Parts: sequence; C-alpha cells; structure tokens
Amino acid sequence: MSPILGQLVLAVHLLVIAFNVLGLVAIPLGARLGWGWVRIRWWRALHLASWVVVAIQAALGRACFLTIWQDDLTGGGAEPPLIMRLVNGLIYWPLPMWVFTALYLALFALVLVLWRRVPPGRAKLA
Repeated sequence: MSPILGQLVLAVHLLVIAFNVLGLVAIPLGARLGWGWVRIRWWRALHLASWVVVAIQAALGRACFLTIWQDDLTGGGAEPPLIMRLVNGLIYWPLPMWVFTALYLALFALVLVLWRRVPPGRAKLA
C-alpha cells in the first residue's frame, strides 16, 4: 500500500469529476454565450467518453475504478492527511449505490442530449 499513490489517484479522480461536472455546465452555457471552444470535437468526445465510463460502471453496479484503486492503495493503516479527508468528504457521499446509479445514468442522458442540441463541429474561436 502506498498512501502517496493513493493521494495521487484521489487528485486524478477529483480532476475527472471536475471535468465531467464543469462540462455539463460549460456546454449549454457556452452554446448560449457563443463560446466556440464548447464545440471542439476532441474535447466533447473526451467528455462523452468519460461519461460513458461512469455510466457503464454505474449500470453494472460497480464503484468507480479510481475509487477502488485509491482504497486499495490507502486501505488500513493510519488516518489519512487532512486534505485527503476533506476531499474524500466532498466526493464520497454516504448514500446507497442505487442513488448514484440513477444520478450517473441521468447525467449521462444529459450528456447525450447536449451532444445532440449543442453538436460538436468546427469551433469558431474569436
């Protein structure tokens, strides 16, 4: 077990979550405000692919592989550092798995709707 690697996995997990959630806000807002970068195909494909992974894991009733890796790397031993406890409190909620499954599948459906309503294409960067 490696607490430092566990912290690194947690940091990556936090970045993925931020990317996924901020994309859900930025895409419709950017479409409304004329931000060309929200239509960049590779960025949108990456956002969609990330949500596909989340949705598949949720549909299979599995925890995120990043959560599992972090747990494997930090499981047992001393109490984690303060910042790790704070971040864990932000992203790991004590709710039943079915709540997360429903939420993740609904958000994935939103990503598909956004793909259709704000299609990727040629970005007009000003």
